[in-house]
Amino acid sequence: MKLIKTDPEACDCRTFPMEADAEITEADEKRFFTVVSTDLAPWQVSQVVTPSTVHARQDVLLATHWHPEFVPMEHIRARVDAMFPNRADELLIPTQHNQLMSWDGYTGVEVDCFSSGFNRKVQLLLHFADERVKDAGVLKSMLAHTFKYRSGQLFEFMHTITKPDTARIERAARATGADRELIDFVRINVAKVERLLDAHWTGVPRLSIKNKLLRNWFDAMRGELGDIATDRVQAYLKAVKHLVKEGFDLSFFYRASEIIEEVRGLGGCIVIPHPEQFWPILLRDYDVDGIEVWNPQSQEYTEFLISVVNEQNGRRNGGRDKLIFMGDDCHMGEKTKPEDQQNPEKAAREIGFQPAWDDLRIRKQLIVNNISRRSVIEEYKARLAG
Repeated sequence: MKLIKTDPEACDCRTFPMEADAEITEADEKRFFTVVSTDLAPWQVSQVVTPSTVHARQDVLLATHWHPEFVPMEHIRARVDAMFPNRADELLIPTQHNQLMSWDGYTGVEVDCFSSGFNRKVQLLLHFADERVKDAGVLKSMLAHTFKYRSGQLFEFMHTITKPDTARIERAARATGADRELIDFVRINVAKVERLLDAHWTGVPRLSIKNKLLRNWFDAMRGELGDIATDRVQAYLKAVKHLVKEGFDLSFFYRASEIIEEVRGLGGCIVIPHPEQFWPILLRDYDVDGIEVWNPQSQEYTEFLISVVNEQNGRRNGGRDKLIFMGDDCHMGEKTKPEDQQNPEKAAREIGFQPAWDDLRIRKQLIVNNISRRSVIEEYKARLAG
């Protein structure tokens, strides 16, 4: 690897290896196995089970949108116990992407699907009492197909960089100011990841085969590259990823209406998550049990969304009201990374930590409509029980 010196006043005073050897080295092999591994070292377990904050006064815990990823439930439970030591009432349902997972009698999943009326990908949170999905063969087959989306998109992402797709690469470079040296450096490294995946395919956990793999690969080089160089690479990668997502064939997904029909047939419940990203889905008036009005990615319109749900409920002639949900959207895998490689925004998310419930202005609006964590838990458990 050839090291190119940079202006020390323009960076963090480290050498910047913008040219890389195409040969896979022992260090590359070691990095690869580190970033695809789902086994936790003792220091990772310690990070997972030890929260940075304890919420001793919170006695009700509602969490219906969170992702265990590859972290064992026993460690997640230890973290939750430590964070909320005095909780007396709770409802926790994991929602792994396109994969059913269970917690204390309830099973959940966040499924990618297609809203044909608006011609875009959306997501739905599906929740069940465990017994409802024991023999849910059709739903499981639908999820197994959809699970392949993230791995399929990873390979398109990599091919865009390594083939390369000139139009996408030029657009990403213009958007991020990436120069030829950076583009070549990324291409050579992504080609290594491709070859390493092929060489070790049978031993790579399927949970690791997603877009995040490339981000993690370059984050693992942060000590070698320095923060500014790594951040430049990550900005360029993110731009390419967005272009790949834009061009993904939506016919791959099941329609939202097909997913909803299958869930209703099984006696399950449905919540629309982070609607700020999917505004049109609110107008479609899908047969769902609730709307997520807040999560770490969707905070700007919480009060407005609460008013929309309340107005819809007020106009409803018969049928069940839509419930108010807030989703922490916690990804537990982020907490297994070294602190200097964590995404600070994602690392700050915690299962059951939804401060909007306690915001004075939002609480005022919730109280008027007799809405609280406890009332939502009571009603949703009744619906899940059928």
